[in-house]
This record gives sequence, structure tokens and C-alpha cells, in this order.
Amino acid sequence: MLLHCKPFLSSSQRGITMKMRSLRTLCSHREDLEMKDLLDYIDSLKNYEKSGVPTGAGTDSHDGFDLGRMRRLMDRFGNPHFNFKAVHIAGTKGKGSTAAFISNILRTEGYSVGCYTSPHILTIRERILLGRSGDPVSAKLLNNLFLRIKQNLDQAIKEENGCISHFEVFTAMAFILFADEKVDIAVIEAGLGGARDATNIISSSGLAAAVITTVGEEHLAALGGSLETIAMAKAGIIKQGCPLVLGGPFLPHIEHIIREKAVAMDSPVVSAYDSGNSFAVKSFSILDDKPCQICDIEIQTVKDLKLSCKLHDLKLQMPGDHQLQNAATATCLALYLRNLGWRISDESIRYGLERTYLLGRSQLLTSKEAKVLGLTGATILLDGAHTNESAKALMNTIRMAFPKVRLAFVVAMACDKDHAGFAREILSGAYVETVILTEAAIAGAVTRITPASLLRDSWIKASEKLGVGICHEGMTEYRELLTENPVISENNLSDGKTILATESSLKGCLRIANEILNRKGGEKGVIVITGSLHIVSSVLASLAE
Repeated sequence: MLLHCKPFLSSSQRGITMKMRSLRTLCSHREDLEMKDLLDYIDSLKNYEKSGVPTGAGTDSHDGFDLGRMRRLMDRFGNPHFNFKAVHIAGTKGKGSTAAFISNILRTEGYSVGCYTSPHILTIRERILLGRSGDPVSAKLLNNLFLRIKQNLDQAIKEENGCISHFEVFTAMAFILFADEKVDIAVIEAGLGGARDATNIISSSGLAAAVITTVGEEHLAALGGSLETIAMAKAGIIKQGCPLVLGGPFLPHIEHIIREKAVAMDSPVVSAYDSGNSFAVKSFSILDDKPCQICDIEIQTVKDLKLSCKLHDLKLQMPGDHQLQNAATATCLALYLRNLGWRISDESIRYGLERTYLLGRSQLLTSKEAKVLGLTGATILLDGAHTNESAKALMNTIRMAFPKVRLAFVVAMACDKDHAGFAREILSGAYVETVILTEAAIAGAVTRITPASLLRDSWIKASEKLGVGICHEGMTEYRELLTENPVISENNLSDGKTILATESSLKGCLRIANEILNRKGGEKGVIVITGSLHIVSSVLASLAE
């Protein structure tokens, strides 16, 4: 374990670092041309992000993914995951943010960190972050690795009758790179569930700590069909004698399932919601065109561990109560690692949390970026929310950041999500002036796209259940609002109803949303693009062209 430490960054230096990194990430997809053969190769493999996950695939049953296949693949490459310590993170929501928070805490302390997450926004290289910089792996390094292992991959795929998946190969490549680069620690996000996820080949001897952030009803069919089976699948990352950090909050019986597994595995448990802990948002502001919430986090877990840390006036670039919850979970994890002998100062925890920023998570576009989209002067918020829980969190964030603001939503979703539930959370969270439904490719494919017309039906049903007035296509009053363009006319009088429209092109969605918000000059409005990280990716890709 390395114990040297790099100098801490000043607040101004941290701001510059994040801006530069964001710009680099936005433009990085151009480098992918350097690894065309690799991309073509892995795109030829089974990709469940494109096709959807089969029923029962994430359960610890005969229908579950074959971890033996992943173990055989790693054995072929000398089991590189035996060469580094790992933090393994599972959960319905918050995995990626928690991984980013803890990775930056460790980097700030001076450790070389490997971070593996999914999905990506612009380039697959974002899934693997290496070293002390936290930058995506370079196209050159990734391509050189592919050329080095291709022959072995070909043989493995042949011996496994073509069953090795896109995710398994890329997970293997990440683990090989972490070993090659001799990272001090790897932070690894589970892809689906936990028990049968390809990342769950980490052994108890290699696991520094496991984390379960939340348990919600996403991927129900793939994870057994109930909240209880989802909890059991995620609890599958708990290893014998290794500590477990819980995010939460959890329903009591769900937390009981997880803690019961921890007891069986003799794994000590620390929770962000332990009685001695508290965290709260104090205020909200926009700094350098980015949302920023001022928070307090106090951890005082006594028991046998005596974990303690007080962070007052913490400036988080990741807004929302849910992100504060993720930051508190990462803080508990950092303190537990410190308890195990890792050198992590309170200052590193603070600066690591404050420097964390992810694309597509309550991301406010700058005025320059809005102008590139042809929406000069518009306020545009990007958020990859796609579940009921994340939609609720998004609306809470909007109410905090933009109280009483006029809202126009642009929404595209995958076919395996709860469309009506998502709509209910949005419509019940605040008055929404308009919702424009569209379609976005999922992982570059059309297999999981939900037609805008089907989304419209779900939003109409949600509005009827809530008693929210909707003015939609097919209604006489809706047709009267349209001009030939079509754009909502100057006679836009919907009597307080939410205007619901469908539009095939993203550019058209943004134009219509902006037109609607501009009809009542002087009143501030926000265009919110959400429903999937893939529609967020489409917007950001257009900025990077």
C-alpha cells in the first residue's frame, strides 16, 4: 500500500481541473477511431445493454449468468484481479456516483486508483479510469491491450461456444489494466445485481470492502421478480469476513435480508444511516455555470469502530439529496478503509467529495453549450434518471435549484422501464408546462427503444391517475395550439394543462420546448432532458462534434 501523498488542490485549482477534464471527456470520442478493431470486435459479442437482460439472468440460480465462464476467462489471463485490492459496489441507484466519490477521495490522498463503471456517456473508455488523474483510459493503451490478448480471447470465445459477452470481455480488460498499471486499489461497480454479475469474481482476500447503495425495483425480471430477490442478488457481493457499507435508506425487511447475509458471512456492517450519523443540505447556488449545494456531513459511528468525521459547509458539485446520500456513503467507506490501515485524512475526504462531477447527473449546460445547440439564453438541465426513484430525486433537485420555475421536459426511455411510474413522479413533483416525447438509441441500437407513441399513452394514463390536466395530440384544443411548423402558437392558452407532444428529432424537441418557454417572456424556464443516459449522451455528443 502506498502512503505518499500529493499536494492538496486549492478550490480554484480544483475548479480548473474539473472544467478541463469535462472538456477532454466531451471531445474524447474522436480518439475512438484509433481502436476501431477493438470496438468492432466487442460489438460482435452478446451485449445485454442493447438487447435487454434475460429473465432470471442476475439471480443465483440455474437461469443466472455463468460466473464459471468468467472465472475461466480470467484464469486464462493469469487472474489479474488477484493482484490488487478492490472496493465492490452494488445497488439499484447511486453506484456510479458513490464510485466516483470514493475514487476521488483516494486519488486526493495520493493513491493510484482504478475505477470501473458502466454505462458510458460518450466513449467506452469512460468505463475504465486509471491512476492518479482519474482520466479515461487512453485509446492507445486500450488498443495495445486488445492486440496483446486477442488471440487468447478468440480461443476463449471458441471454447465457450460464443457465449462470452461484451461486458465480460471489457470487465476482463479492466482487471488486466488495473494489474498492469499496479493500482493501489480498484473501485468496481457491479453491472447487474451482484451475485451473478461478471465483476463478482473478486475473492474475499482481494476485497477491501463491499458497498450496497440502494435497493429498488429496477430489472425486476432479471433479478427474480421482487424487491426481496433483488436484495438477495445484491447481497451476493458480500464476502466472508469483509466489511460491508450500506447506503440507504432501506425498507426494514430489505435491510434485514442484507444484514442477515452479512451475519452469515461474518462481515461487519456500517451504515450511512447509523444513529450517530447526520447529513443535510444547507443551501444551493450556481457557481461557474454549475449547480452547487452546501452541505454538512457528520459521521459518528461508535460501536466497535469509532469512525468519526465532521465536514461542514461541504461544496458538492453533484446536487440533490440523493447525491448527498451517496457522498455520505462514500465518507463512511473512506473512514472504514482508514480503520483498516489506509491513510485517508479528513481533508482528502472533503476535497475528494468536492471535486467529484459526473456528466449527465443533474448537469447544467453552460450558456456557451446552450448556444451551440441553437438555444441561446436557454437554461438546460441534463439528467439520466430512468426509474421512479431517480425521477423523484430529479424533481426534488429541480425544486431546490429552481423553485417555481417553468418546466419543459424532453423524454426518451428504454422499453424495459416503468414509463407510467416515471411519468407519475415527474407530474406529481411540480407543474410541468410541456412534455415532449421522443426516441433515443440504447447503446447504439434500436432493440430497446420505446416508441414515442407508447410513451405518450403512459403519460396520459399517469395524468389521469393523478388528475393532472393534459392537452395532447388528438385533442381539438391541442390542434388549435399548433402552427404549420409545428410550434406552439402565440395563442398558447392551455388553461394550466400540461402540453404533451411527440417529436422524432431531438433537435426538434429542443426547438419546440424553447419556443413554448419563450412564449411568456420574462419568466424563467428550464428545459430538462431526461429518461435515459442515452438521450443525455445524444445531447453531449452533439456538443463534442
